[in-house]
Amino acid sequence: MNDFMIVTLTAISLGLLLIPFFIVLSALFPVRTAKIMEVITRMPGRSFSIGLVNFLFFLAVAMLLFSLSEQANGLLKGILFVLALAITIILSVSLSLGLTGMATVIGERITPTQSPWRRTLWGALLLGLSCAVPLLGWFLLLPAAAWAGMGAFIIVIFQKPEK
Repeated sequence: MNDFMIVTLTAISLGLLLIPFFIVLSALFPVRTAKIMEVITRMPGRSFSIGLVNFLFFLAVAMLLFSLSEQANGLLKGILFVLALAITIILSVSLSLGLTGMATVIGERITPTQSPWRRTLWGALLLGLSCAVPLLGWFLLLPAAAWAGMGAFIIVIFQKPEK
């Protein structure tokens, strides 16, 4: 029971640490975050499915490349490791920006009259604390929010530029 409490408190603490991270990302990339928010609001199911498929595919590819790099020798080992690391970094960036968009959407729906950074603050707080709920938050809400955000990020990256 003591271990369960430690894990739960750690998850809550880490969730609270995401608040400034999401605020900074939304301040650094306001246009990208706004487009991600629009896609999440307009096409939540499509965003989720695209995020799920891409996450599982690229995670499997990265794990395969990491595994192959351990078995390889010389220059091939380095090349495979760098490729796997690049895919992992791209996954992390897309998940981070997608979750920033998701937190901002939540904040906009909860506190529409607040300033943009306060909406992100409240959205990140609510998303972080709700994802820290044992089992349901960890294994249902967090992956669903992350995959929907990642899918929206992918849609924004590949959509045609507006004239």
